[in-house]
Amino acid sequence: MDHGKAVYEAKQRDKASRKKSTTVQVKEMKYRPKIGVGDFDTKTRKVKQFLGEGNRVKITIMFRGREMQHPELGRKILDQVAEHADDISKIEIYPKLDGRNMVMVLVPDREKQFAVAKAAEDLAKEEAASVATSAVEAEAVVPATEVAASAVEAEAVVLDIEVETSEGDTTEEE
Repeated sequence: MDHGKAVYEAKQRDKASRKKSTTVQVKEMKYRPKIGVGDFDTKTRKVKQFLGEGNRVKITIMFRGREMQHPELGRKILDQVAEHADDISKIEIYPKLDGRNMVMVLVPDREKQFAVAKAAEDLAKEEAASVATSAVEAEAVVPATEVAASAVEAEAVVLDIEVETSEGDTTEEE
C-alpha cells in the first residue's frame, strides 16, 4: 500500500471520529449568600437552560468578610438550586468549601430529561383530547338550547294570561 494513501485514510478516520464526538462545556453560575429572590430565580432559570443544552454547570457561592462565618447559608442556597434543577440534573460534585467559595457541580441527566419530556407530551395529548371532547359536547348542547327556547315561546302563546282592568275586574284573555 502507498504511504500517501495510508496517511490520507488515517486523516479521514480522525476527521470522522472528531465529527461524532461532542465537547461538553462547563458553565459557571456565581451566587452570593444574600441573593434576592428575583436574582435567584433568574440565575436558576439560566442553570436549567445550560443543563438542558447538555452542559455541566459549576455553581459557586462567593463569601466575603463575615459571610465566611455562616457557610450554612451558602449550603442552603446550593441545596435550593439542586432542588429546582432536580428534574433534569444530578449532582456530580457535592457542595464543598474551597477557600472563600463553596462549589457544587451539576450534570444533565438524560433519563430524567426524557421522562420530563414524555410527561409534557402526555399532558399535551390529554389537553388536546379534552378540548376535542368539549367541542363535541358544545355542538350537542346548542341544538338542545334552541329546542328549549322554541318550547318556551310556544308555551307562552298557549298560556291564558289574567289582565286586570281599570274597574278592578279581572278578565281572562286567550
